[in-house]
Amino acid sequence: MSFPAEYNYTKIGSASDLENPKERRIYRLLEIFPAVLSWGTLIGVVLISWLTPIFAAVFIIAFDVYWLLKTIYLALHLRSAFGKMRKNMEIDWLEKLKTDSNLQTYPNLQTKNNTWNRIYHLILLPFYNEPEETIRASVESLANANYPKEKMIIVLAAEEKIGNSAVEIAEKIKKEYENKFFKFLITIHPADIQGEIPGKGSNIAWAGKKSKEEIIDALQIPYENVIVSAFDVDTVIYPDYFSRLTYVFLNTPNNQNFSYQPVPFYTNNIWQSPALARVVAFSATFWHTLQQERTERLTTFSSHSMPLQALINVDFWQPNMVSEDSRIFWQCLFRHNGNYGTIPLYYPVKMDANAAPNFLQTMKNLYKQQRRWAWGCENIPYMLFGFWKNKEIKFRKKWHYSWIYIEGFWSWSTNTLIIFMLGWLPIILGGEIFKQSLLAYNLPQITRWLMTLSMVGIITSIYLTMVILPPKPIEYGKHKYIAMVLQWPLLLITMVVFGAFPALEAQTRLALGKKFRLGFWVTPKGKI
Repeated sequence: MSFPAEYNYTKIGSASDLENPKERRIYRLLEIFPAVLSWGTLIGVVLISWLTPIFAAVFIIAFDVYWLLKTIYLALHLRSAFGKMRKNMEIDWLEKLKTDSNLQTYPNLQTKNNTWNRIYHLILLPFYNEPEETIRASVESLANANYPKEKMIIVLAAEEKIGNSAVEIAEKIKKEYENKFFKFLITIHPADIQGEIPGKGSNIAWAGKKSKEEIIDALQIPYENVIVSAFDVDTVIYPDYFSRLTYVFLNTPNNQNFSYQPVPFYTNNIWQSPALARVVAFSATFWHTLQQERTERLTTFSSHSMPLQALINVDFWQPNMVSEDSRIFWQCLFRHNGNYGTIPLYYPVKMDANAAPNFLQTMKNLYKQQRRWAWGCENIPYMLFGFWKNKEIKFRKKWHYSWIYIEGFWSWSTNTLIIFMLGWLPIILGGEIFKQSLLAYNLPQITRWLMTLSMVGIITSIYLTMVILPPKPIEYGKHKYIAMVLQWPLLLITMVVFGAFPALEAQTRLALGKKFRLGFWVTPKGKI
């Protein structure tokens, strides 16, 4: 099946991929837009603090109130999402699939007399130079899944550029585990394919196409019966993940038009990680947990699952970009003319926190990882350009996604800087007359009071940290629990250094063009 020419714009990686000069200029302006918006906001705060300090002070107080209300709102969503997730983790989902009288024959499937156990799970595990123990832990968790193994297909996707070592690891693990699954395939992604960016996206696209050709097509398995899970190689599933995924999939009307998103718990190595790395890991975990409650904002991220048919419709993940995990959502949204979404699973998978053998390297890796995640801003020009090209998507939906996505990246790069670093500028730049005013005297007190109230977010984080912690390794004493509580004031540092700064850099690099674009950076995995 050839890819429809009218959707060729969905394969764009950057402005340089466009042949039409007018479209290339438009896309390039859209690439500059996020940085202009963020830097314009920060520079604007400095200017109004100097030129109109009274207005700036009122603005900052109003912004602090907004931040407080937003913190309370997000904390409530987080607790709600976490409650639903805990409830789901107590259910035997395979037993529920077997006994639920409403789910014995599924009208969503296209062949006659289909029952739940006709669903196949194709699990793609792309890896680069991760150690054998990391890959083994992931595959072992799949082998322990509470789902029929004769319906599970495992694909280890290695990179040719790593050499024989990657193939040797893959072959060793395949030999040990292949008899536990329906099929076990090893794919080798060729190096230096023209037009590709080396990384997870190009590797997983190659693996997806090969597994479709060599297994799904060869065995004539109906595409609508296959769910593909694209996992980071450090992903360790809870036993009922695939049963829960199957249940949600088969209870979703038009289930071929949705991706299915679990919650990444960055806890595999959380006890061994330094305090700053733990705060960043837990913050990411809690953010993605509360996102399950906000389905209007939910797109695919990191490890996710989706129908094989949807992947075929868009010709798999784009091999010419970095943030393939979120881009695949936008590809599907455009290809389905807006009739595509993401369903929250309210169910977790475990992944590694970012930690290295020494503190300095950990800090470098944390910054690079956050910058790579922030590079998702490359989806803003892609999204806006796609909305311009696709006339079938309703204007309301275009406006909805544009506002949410642009506001999200703008907030990421500016909000904490406004609150924690620029809130004092009216006093510093406002001149002597303003400094002697009652407003100038009260500004620090009001700001401090509002930020103290915002600590409700930290209190919620402390509580949930203790709930989701994996069992403590025997080599650590009970004092380690105290450290897990006392670490949270570091959040103020991480929000700026590992939040706003890498987000600003990513947007600035996108605006500066081809020479400054980020390539795919592989987060180091393995024991510390």
